[in-house]
Amino acid sequence: MYLLKYLPAIDRYILRLVTVPMFGVFVLAASLLILDKMLRLFDFVATQGGPVSVVFKMLASLIPEYASLAIPLGLLLGVLMAFRKLAVSSELDVLRAVGRSYGRLLRVPYAITLVLVGLNVALVFYIQPISRYYYEQLDYELRSGALGASIKVGQFTTLKDRMALRVDESQNDGRKLIGIFARIATKDGQVLSITAREGNFLATSDNPDTIILRLNDGTIVQDPGPSDPKATPRVLSFTRHDLPIDLPAIEKFRSRGDAEREYILPELLKIGWSPRASAAQRDGSQASFSFRMVEVVMMLLMPLLAVALAIPPKRSTSGLGIIVAIVMVVAYHKINQYGQDVATLGRADPVIALWVPFVVFAALILWMYYRVAHVPGGQAIGALESGAAKLTKRLKKLFKRRRRSFEPDPEAMTHGQSPMAAE
Repeated sequence: MYLLKYLPAIDRYILRLVTVPMFGVFVLAASLLILDKMLRLFDFVATQGGPVSVVFKMLASLIPEYASLAIPLGLLLGVLMAFRKLAVSSELDVLRAVGRSYGRLLRVPYAITLVLVGLNVALVFYIQPISRYYYEQLDYELRSGALGASIKVGQFTTLKDRMALRVDESQNDGRKLIGIFARIATKDGQVLSITAREGNFLATSDNPDTIILRLNDGTIVQDPGPSDPKATPRVLSFTRHDLPIDLPAIEKFRSRGDAEREYILPELLKIGWSPRASAAQRDGSQASFSFRMVEVVMMLLMPLLAVALAIPPKRSTSGLGIIVAIVMVVAYHKINQYGQDVATLGRADPVIALWVPFVVFAALILWMYYRVAHVPGGQAIGALESGAAKLTKRLKKLFKRRRRSFEPDPEAMTHGQSPMAAE
């Protein structure tokens, strides 16, 4: 903030116009993505029976991936909304009249862009691969039961093929269990049926593969089983009873690098151009590297696209440019995803699948910016604006006709007739 006072007034003004909507879009886009994923994760965790806290850990591991999508969109809409406000309020015409070119006005937006490009490089090449691996690890542990997901509330769970356990209710994130029933088949053929009011799991220091289920206020019914059919079952009551449980063996999660999106930048460069790597590994690594690069480099053109779509026609406040901007960015991202998939399968070279669409898209943006900045009265989407204006007029006329058809006839109302009678 101390350095901002040394900026010219126009730069400080543009900085304020850009940053406010930009951060708003950041928060909105990230919130929508996280909320959509949160609902799915809560449903998944409830199905698997795992602790609720793992949902927030998984969401935190997805923040870098969502941030890499929200940053370009926020940058684009932040600059677009700033220049749209200047254009609609005629401030842009005044700035242009006093000799401020578009290049001069884009000085601050490009300073912000360079900072965000550096941040996005760190995200997509280093932070995102690690966080994605952590997410996959949590997902694996949740499915395998390493997070306590093997004990499901309201269902019988079999452990080691010798013990069946059922829990009516779980509290305090699984640390307190209510309404416990266990049935155990011992090695000598006896069967133990145990009920308890409540209990909780305790770890053991000497054996990590065994945990203690401490039961409170319950009953044990000991059935001798087929070894002594004449014996009567014994019933024992207890205030506290420790029941050892052998944990099922859980296979260790794989090492990082099963998928190309889990590689950081040095690993991508090493594998993608290594003669010792297989053809599939080279194709996948090169496709992932090119995909991340084109996504980052395209951010350098976002301010130009924003300016080209921000300025509506004279005497118009049309917001069509905002819609076109969002559609173009989303469509380009989907094209890149398809190009990465095709290049990973080896059906196309990554240069053709990813860099050719980048060149086409970049040429389109430069042409649109040239039309607005250097052609007098030029419009980047002038045809779309005129078409949207004509369509809006036709819709207004159609609605007016429909509204008039439902209005009562004044002449009929003066004669005391209802509209239906007048017809």
